[in-house]
Amino acid sequence: MPKVLISDKLSPAAAQIFKDRGIEVDVKPGLDKEELIKIIGEYDGLAIRSATKVTPPVIEAAKKLKVVGRAGIGVDNVDLPAATAAGVIVMNTPFGNSITTAEHAIAMMLSLARQIPDANASTHAGKWEKSKFMGVEVTGKTLGVIGAGNIGSIVIDRAKGLRMKVVAFDPFLTPERAGDMGIEKVELDELLGRADFITLHTPLTDKTRNIIDGAALAKCKKGVRIINCARGGLIVEADLKAALESGQVAGAALDVFEEEPAKDNALFGMENVVCTPHLGASTSEAQENVALQVAEQISDYLLTGAIVNSINVPAVSADEAPKLSPFIKLAEQLGSFAGQATETGISGVKIEYEGDVAEMNTRVLTNALLCGLLKPLLSDVNMISAPVIAKERDIKVEEVKREQQGAYETYIRLTVKTERQERSVAGTVFTGGLPRLIQVKGVDMEAALGEHMLYVTNNDKPGFIGSIGSTLGEAGINIANFNLGREKEGGGAICLIEVDSEVKQDVLDKIEALPNVVSAKSMNF
Repeated sequence: MPKVLISDKLSPAAAQIFKDRGIEVDVKPGLDKEELIKIIGEYDGLAIRSATKVTPPVIEAAKKLKVVGRAGIGVDNVDLPAATAAGVIVMNTPFGNSITTAEHAIAMMLSLARQIPDANASTHAGKWEKSKFMGVEVTGKTLGVIGAGNIGSIVIDRAKGLRMKVVAFDPFLTPERAGDMGIEKVELDELLGRADFITLHTPLTDKTRNIIDGAALAKCKKGVRIINCARGGLIVEADLKAALESGQVAGAALDVFEEEPAKDNALFGMENVVCTPHLGASTSEAQENVALQVAEQISDYLLTGAIVNSINVPAVSADEAPKLSPFIKLAEQLGSFAGQATETGISGVKIEYEGDVAEMNTRVLTNALLCGLLKPLLSDVNMISAPVIAKERDIKVEEVKREQQGAYETYIRLTVKTERQERSVAGTVFTGGLPRLIQVKGVDMEAALGEHMLYVTNNDKPGFIGSIGSTLGEAGINIANFNLGREKEGGGAICLIEVDSEVKQDVLDKIEALPNVVSAKSMNF
């Protein structure tokens, strides 16, 4: 009989699901690190929320552990590389608390607009300071939504019900989807300049970290009000404090902070700041939903081997895995390459499977490809949630399967359609299970993708290779592999360079300034 540990506070219904399905379960919330390490070796499954930290020492001690289930979206408290290396599946429940979090953002906005927390405290203290708490209406005001995904789209719907005008910034939001939602898609700078209220609903990634800093706040309309119920780290708190003190920002409502638990913060005590202790998902309905979902997912895996909402393991049967594995890696790389190269809203995706791969489980490959495509901007995406997210964002996915027609026995081609253009990238798997790119934007070339890559489009003219090599050398960046392809002699060309360290923006600027260079982009795989 499998055995599961629930180490955080979950709805009692979760434990009952395990029992009903014949799984032994222990409920022990509040364990410290040493206590968890001492007992984790007894369990096949672990159900958690955010309090339990699944660190490498915990995973090392978990000799029987097969699956960790997170009741909620974020898995920051789980060491994914360590879990993957140990063969432990990590699952989450990405859609169980979306409504709750969106409603909290709306509640925070209204509390901020009408100064409800301070007015409540004043009235409880026996004061009657009616003239002190002069608020503002939200009706007719412009709400700027940064991130129009699952939660953001719910906030948009609720804000429209309050008769607010809504503008949204989201690189994955197409004009067609924005039109269907009845909102206006804008660039970030325009949103900052137009919005009376700004609410954030984006994951914390390298591209979104500190998205609201001093420079961004200076571009805002004077007297803007800011709400963050997404992730700490999206806002530079020191810059926000300065903007609040100067009056550039009229108020802020924060449910998340750079450091949590936030027991000491520079924003605490400010009259124009509303704070809550990460309550976005804290309703009885949401906690019931995610608890039931995670219990079902863990049970399904332990009893039948079914993998649902996995963060680190694709949904593949044991028989398929050996043959499919290198193609999954190829699909992820093709998607990631296109995702990192694409900077405008994606409206459609066409995936062509030719040769032997067309007879494989292409659903899994398409999921892997979409995951790679969406992950550069959406860190919480996984192979299971990627198709759902693509559908929510009105990204049309087309699959084409056919027998071998060209020189390669099997290959995958991805074409991404955006507002401005179409971009394609193709690859195959060589003998020994080695994924390779074989074509980029219609230009034939062969390249393996390393951890750090430099992608350059250029004109095929003498001196290009020497100049780019010298620029990288001067920056102390070593070249591991150098791959070239061109349309024709003297025409457009593509260069893919594997380097030993990431190429920073200042070096990219120097490369883009070189003669015959059209564009340069740093990529990571």
